[in-house]
Amino acid sequence: QVQLVESGGGLVQPGGSLRLSCVASGSIFRLYAMGWYRQAPGKQRELVAAITSGGKPNYADSVKGRFTISRDNAKNTVYLQMNSLKPEDTAVYYCNADPIAKVFYWGQGAQVTVSA
Repeated sequence: QVQLVESGGGLVQPGGSLRLSCVASGSIFRLYAMGWYRQAPGKQRELVAAITSGGKPNYADSVKGRFTISRDNAKNTVYLQMNSLKPEDTAVYYCNADPIAKVFYWGQGAQVTVSA
């Protein structure tokens, strides 16, 4: 049972930046690949970025070159730096294991709204 708490969302203008954080409870976080998922109304949940337990990242084509995922295993934390934000990035962003593991509980998510 791993609790996940996302933070750092907000309202930003197109072209702006936000940095999301996700803190996990317990001692197994470091053993799992992690990802940032987002879901917008009327759309399927989408994995936008993932990172292996050792720190190797991968990205969806829609965010490649704009988003950077990183992790600090000593702090049980995953980050998502989002630059050059677009209105289509508007969604609730969640962290979880990649692939999703039932031992990890979904958090509240972080609302990201990109609008002029």
